[in-house]
Amino acid sequence: MVADFGLIGYPAFAPPGLPFGVAGGEWWRLFTGGFLHGGLLHLGFNMLVLWLLGSQLERAMGWPRFVTLYMASLLAGSFGVMLLDPTAMTVGASGAIFGLMGAAVALQRASGVNWWSSGLGTLLVVNLLLTFTMPGISVGGHVGGLLGGLLTGMAMVTVDRKMRSASAAVAVGVAMAVVFFVGSLWAASQWQQPVLSLFN
Repeated sequence: MVADFGLIGYPAFAPPGLPFGVAGGEWWRLFTGGFLHGGLLHLGFNMLVLWLLGSQLERAMGWPRFVTLYMASLLAGSFGVMLLDPTAMTVGASGAIFGLMGAAVALQRASGVNWWSSGLGTLLVVNLLLTFTMPGISVGGHVGGLLGGLLTGMAMVTVDRKMRSASAAVAVGVAMAVVFFVGSLWAASQWQQPVLSLFN
């Protein structure tokens, strides 16, 4: 299952010319990798955070905005992986969940809520510390998702303030998702020398 649907740009061990991974035309991996996990603990932790944070965001945004935000964040995480380490097999929803944290920062700031006092800042710092200190965690997926979710959340908030239209905010989220998707395809094509390999 992971070999067929996990997120990978191109395996470093593959024979030249073998179509495999995103760079080999398997674009669906940019989506499916975010629905696979490396064990029950990995799945359980991600689902717990998704339930705690996602349920609050869905109530605040409405489900159409939330679903669009989630998919944009997932693709932003995939983009981060393709930029930083496209030859590593990556699975998990944590890129999308980091995107929800980034969007929550944008929403709380727009609402005048101190995101440090709300506990969101602490949650974010702890998870970033784990990202950079624990082995086997995708830095590109987490940071890419965080930045993508933050940008998408900010764009949605801006559109909502100007137009007060759910469809307009959803359209912005879809546009951001398309940008991250196209960016991921391009970054995967650079697998021989990853764009951000200096930071790997």
